[in-house]
Amino acid sequence: MRVFSHLYERVMAWSEHRHAPAYLGALSFAESSFFPVPPDVMLAPMVLARPTRASWLAGLTTITSVLGGLAGFAIGVFGIDAVTPWLERFGYMDEFQRASEWFDAWGFWAVLAAGFSPIPYKVFTISAGALAMNLPVFALASLVGRGSRFYLVAFLVAWGGPRVEASLKRYLDIIGWALVALLVVGYFLLRG
Repeated sequence: MRVFSHLYERVMAWSEHRHAPAYLGALSFAESSFFPVPPDVMLAPMVLARPTRASWLAGLTTITSVLGGLAGFAIGVFGIDAVTPWLERFGYMDEFQRASEWFDAWGFWAVLAAGFSPIPYKVFTISAGALAMNLPVFALASLVGRGSRFYLVAFLVAWGGPRVEASLKRYLDIIGWALVALLVVGYFLLRG
């Protein structure tokens, strides 16, 4: 089944659209506060399509992600009681508890690490607000952590260019289904 190949081709077409930077910014903002799809899925193809704009695209993704993180922080400050049922419903409560423990232990470093963590970043942003983390410290940690991640992705994709794209196309469906299988196994291991 070539589901991921078709999805990749569609994303590549979107990445060349004249409004693609706006879509990337919106996705990056939304992912940091409430949306489940990470911006890397659009950043990487956009860098492949325009490698000379890798730095600009990484910067855009970083800034909009930090702004989305601030929105997530506000959700945590003002709406944690309203959000808690959603965290439970979508299975993020364990991650929320873990993020809360990380904040108690490491503060700034927890947010910095969140940029690379398998725990969704929105969980950290909401947790930071709910636990009243220092806002400037949160913003700085978000900027450094998310920026490191997005610049790394952009520069690796720009550096690898067409040869990475050729390999990715060849193995994309295998990689995609393997990731789905890992997510399903991980879900049942964490729930059980």
